[in-house]
Amino acid sequence: MTTYKSPGNADLLSDELTQKWNDEIQRSYDGQSDELKSRFFTLDADSVGGAPVNAVRWFGDPAEPAFCLGPQEAEELSDWGVRGRHVLHNEYCEYVVVFQNDSTGRSRPKRVEVTTELREYWTTLAVHAPEKVRDLARSILKEDVDFPDLFGTNNPSALTERERLIAFSTLTAGHGNEQSLVDAGVPAQPTGKTNTRRALFMTHPINGLDDLLYIVMFGAHPYARATTSGLLKTSREQLFREFGVEHLACRHADPAAAMGAYAAAFDGRPVAFANPLGMYITSFASSAFRYGTAGVPEDWIRFSRGDDGWYQRLEFGPGDESPAFLDDILVAEGGNLSPLKGGFQVVARIEVGPRLLVGDPTAVQEDEYRVLTASGSPIRCSEARVCERIKVLKDEYDANKQVAAFTRIAPRSMGRA
Repeated sequence: MTTYKSPGNADLLSDELTQKWNDEIQRSYDGQSDELKSRFFTLDADSVGGAPVNAVRWFGDPAEPAFCLGPQEAEELSDWGVRGRHVLHNEYCEYVVVFQNDSTGRSRPKRVEVTTELREYWTTLAVHAPEKVRDLARSILKEDVDFPDLFGTNNPSALTERERLIAFSTLTAGHGNEQSLVDAGVPAQPTGKTNTRRALFMTHPINGLDDLLYIVMFGAHPYARATTSGLLKTSREQLFREFGVEHLACRHADPAAAMGAYAAAFDGRPVAFANPLGMYITSFASSAFRYGTAGVPEDWIRFSRGDDGWYQRLEFGPGDESPAFLDDILVAEGGNLSPLKGGFQVVARIEVGPRLLVGDPTAVQEDEYRVLTASGSPIRCSEARVCERIKVLKDEYDANKQVAAFTRIAPRSMGRA
C-alpha cells in the first residue's frame, strides 16, 4: 500500500508520525459505507501509476449563498468575519481577512489568508506531536503561539491522547462532525483565537478528509442510464437525485469531485489520490488585480505549505512593512476596476482541488454498471433547505449592521437632543 507523505510535502515527519497520518487516512476510508467502495477507487496510489492530474478542481468562493440570495449577499456574508467563515466556507477553502491600523489609526484590511489544509492532519499531529503543532503554528502565523492557545494547558504532554484531541479540537479545530467529539461536548467550530482570528487550517465540519473521500468514492462508479441505444452516461442531476443528495449538487466542490471521478469510472479507469494526499490551490488568477497602473507586486502573492504546484496556503496583500493596504488594490469586475473589499473576491479567483491519479481504461462488466432511474430534470438550488439557514444568517448580519450604525451615530444624535 502507498505510504502517504505530509500534505504538500510541507512537513518532514518521522516514520512514526507518517504512520499515524496514514492510519488516520485508513480510518477515514474504513468509515465509509461499503456501497461506496469499488475497484474504481483505491487508496493504493502506487497501483494506479501515472502522473498526478488536476482534473478535479473548482473555485473557492462559497456557492450556496449566491444561489440562495444573490452574488452581492454571497460576498457580504462570506466576508463577515468569523461568522461568515464558520457558516459558509464549505468549498474546502477557508479564508480570513487580517486588519491593521493605518497611519491615521483607522482599521483597514491588510491581507487575506487562504488555507486548504485538512483538519485531520492537524489533529493527528496535535495528538501525537504537540510540540510540532506549536512550532508549525508559530512558523506559519509568525506569532508567539503557545500551548495554552492551542490546547488550553501549558503541558499537553501530561494529557492522554484522547484528552489532547478533545482539548485541541475545542480550542483550535472544532469537532469535524466526529461523533465521539460531539458527544464529548466539542463545538462545531473552535473557541480559541489562533484559528479563528487567523486561518491556520480548515475547520468547517464538511471540509474534512472523510468528506473528501466520500465525494470522490461516491462518484467513482460506472453509473448509467438505460436507453434504447444501450447504457449511456448519466447527468449530474440524475446522479445526485438518485441518492437523495441533491443539496450536494448545489456547491462547487461536490459536483466537480464526484463527476470527475465518475468520468474516469465510466471508462473503467481506477482513481486514487496522488501522493501526498491533500487539498491544494491549483490556480490563482492574480492578473485580475491591479496596484496603481501595474499588477500587484510579486511579494504580495505568497504561496506556502507545500511544494510548487502543491500549495495549501496563500497570503495575498501587502506585507506588514508596506504602507499599502488591501483596499488599495483594484480588482477587475464587469469590465471595471474597483477597490478590493475582502476575501470573497480573492477566493472567487482561486481554484482548489485534490490531485488525482487516473489509471488505464479497463472493460466494465455488465454487472458493474449501476443503472439509475431518477429524473434528470434541473435541480432548483434556490429551493434547497440550506437557504433557510442562510436567510437566518442574512437577518443576523443585517441586524448587526443596524446595531453598528446606531452605535456610531447615537452619541452625536443624543447630544443634539
